[in-house]
Amino acid sequence: MIKGLVNKIIPFSSVDGPGNRTSIFLQGCNFNCLYCHNPETINSCIYCGNCVSECPVNALSLLDGKILWDKKICVQCDRCLKVCNKDSSPKAVYMSVDEVLQEIKKTKSFISGITVSGGECTLQSKFLISLFKEVKKMGLTCFVDTNGSIPLYQNKDLLETIDMAMVDLKSYDSKEHKKLTGMDNTIVIENIKYLARTNKLYEVRTVIVPEVLNNHYNVDMTSKLLASLNPDIRYKIIKYRPLGVRTNIIKSFMPSDEMIKTFKTLAEKNGCNNIITT
Repeated sequence: MIKGLVNKIIPFSSVDGPGNRTSIFLQGCNFNCLYCHNPETINSCIYCGNCVSECPVNALSLLDGKILWDKKICVQCDRCLKVCNKDSSPKAVYMSVDEVLQEIKKTKSFISGITVSGGECTLQSKFLISLFKEVKKMGLTCFVDTNGSIPLYQNKDLLETIDMAMVDLKSYDSKEHKKLTGMDNTIVIENIKYLARTNKLYEVRTVIVPEVLNNHYNVDMTSKLLASLNPDIRYKIIKYRPLGVRTNIIKSFMPSDEMIKTFKTLAEKNGCNNIITT
């Protein structure tokens, strides 16, 4: 039985694709972005037990070398995430496709589809394929939110089940991308081009991180790329926010509205027709 390591499921989301969607966050990522806003999804729990004594309601316990999480009494204070120094979560659980489907069925009448994110969801491609095949039978659309690091153009089975992809292009400059994430961006850009050619690219995102990234270059080159592929593909320019990030490894601040407006104007000048700022 194929199972996926699930960090959390959000029943309703209006920011993870078109319409109202159920968002499923998988655990595990092959990037280690300096500005990661959910670092607790990067690694798998190593069962060190440091979080157990920190739980105010005793929802965590250590038994036979494994962390047990009692979802029923958990108050979602996230104290366990704050004290974890391994960029992980003791609340990530392995779920079968049927178990995830049961959660989706609770909201089926009120959503247009699901979006699977992470971490990096495409690392669990076999689980995605099985899940998406069943979700499509329910008449729902299947989106992935991905860092683009896995060559989707080489995974026909997965691509056939994906309706649309949303891709984070962390930096257009390969060296800066590697410094930021630990990997270069060659595959990411190839994925963007391929998804655009096959009409499966819903959105590309750029995060504006002052004094850390070459933001002007990233917006300039990314918007030119999108305009050359399809000017109507949605381009989202996002403010870096110092919330949930590891401030010990990154020093930045939220960019001003004026800065974001300047970058939007640049993208428009380069030919992008569908620009979202947030």
